[in-house]
Amino acid sequence: MINFPHQFAVVVPAAGVGKRMQANHPKQYLSLHGKTILEHTVDNLLSHPQIDLVVIAVSDGDEYFADLGLAQVNNIIRVSGGEERVDSVLSGLEYLSEHYAGRYPWVMVHDAARPCLTHADINKLINDCQQANRGGILAAPVRDTMKRSCVQNGWNTIDQTVDRGQLWHALTPQLFPLIELKSALIDGLASQKVITDEASAMEYSGYRPLLVQGRSDNLKVTQPEDLALAEFFLSQRT
Repeated sequence: MINFPHQFAVVVPAAGVGKRMQANHPKQYLSLHGKTILEHTVDNLLSHPQIDLVVIAVSDGDEYFADLGLAQVNNIIRVSGGEERVDSVLSGLEYLSEHYAGRYPWVMVHDAARPCLTHADINKLINDCQQANRGGILAAPVRDTMKRSCVQNGWNTIDQTVDRGQLWHALTPQLFPLIELKSALIDGLASQKVITDEASAMEYSGYRPLLVQGRSDNLKVTQPEDLALAEFFLSQRT
């Protein structure tokens, strides 16, 4: 069994602009119950007893982060985010490997726009990965009928129905060894692979990440209607 550390660091990529939200500022700074989405997300992480450092990757031109209370918290580190999510994650990992590699041999990555993560799911991710002797991700089994599309005369049409029996929605956090994840991201970028999450980079390296079933209300705020849903989920817990 892997000898996991008692404490973990989390990298939070927060350099996105959130174009699909149709808002006048990035989605991570939209308000929920009097706090920004990013504040909910980071507060939620740092209130977990096994997380004591959060590295937030923010774009250099960000006009909002410095005004948040998060910017003054000692165990929150700001690093420069990149153009793509993978660039921001790699920036956070490089900071950790330079300053904290011995202290945090394993690292989590969590989306800035997932404010509804529960501590129970964090516990399950840590415990299951330790029991299985491998890194893994929170995920939710697909419930809906899945269709593969094709384009005909400029319209999306159904090409076939896909068996959902082995399909999962990838969530975060995702938990992997720091050095291995950093190497996988660097190699994936050098090979021009499409890296949509940390697990995909690890897969390209021949790693088979664990799927840990998490709550489906750990949603990522992406569309305007997601904001109301996240607000509802948070209000139910408080």
